[in-house]
Amino acid sequence: MRCPFCAADDTRVVDTRLADNGETIRRRRECMTCRERFTTFERAELRMPQVMKSDGRREAFVEDKLRTGINRALEKRPVETEAVEAMVQRVIRAILTGGEREIDSKRIGELVMEHLGELDQVAYVRFASVYRSFQNVDAFSAEVDRLKSEPSEAAKRRQLSLLPSDAAARRRRGRGE
Repeated sequence: MRCPFCAADDTRVVDTRLADNGETIRRRRECMTCRERFTTFERAELRMPQVMKSDGRREAFVEDKLRTGINRALEKRPVETEAVEAMVQRVIRAILTGGEREIDSKRIGELVMEHLGELDQVAYVRFASVYRSFQNVDAFSAEVDRLKSEPSEAAKRRQLSLLPSDAAARRRRGRGE
């Protein structure tokens, strides 16, 4: 790494730490020529897929568009900024783990709805009403009824399983039960 102060090529790493929840490595460096210290950040460079629009156009994925749509649905809702950012990162991670060069804009909308439903049901209905283009009150009402009948993700996590887990079953078999 070249020194930003004297442009010398000889620098050494003094300290290394994880940053941004392990997404980035922060390094403190010292120039061996001028003895100045500076910080560098190292992050994996992942290429986002192209977005295929419904009219057939392709465009670059823009994280700010994703964030704007989510924030519009969450307007005036009691959701913390950190929770929104975490959701944006989960959606991006889901897109990246697909490993595709192109992704349909509809798939991005489905991912947003999936995660938004876990975060705030009112925001989910707002987003779904625009995304799915509800044409009348009946379509809107049907979506609200579906939400009422399904348990929330938090409720699903709290619910005890009726069947023993695989690990518990293996332990019992190991003990000869």
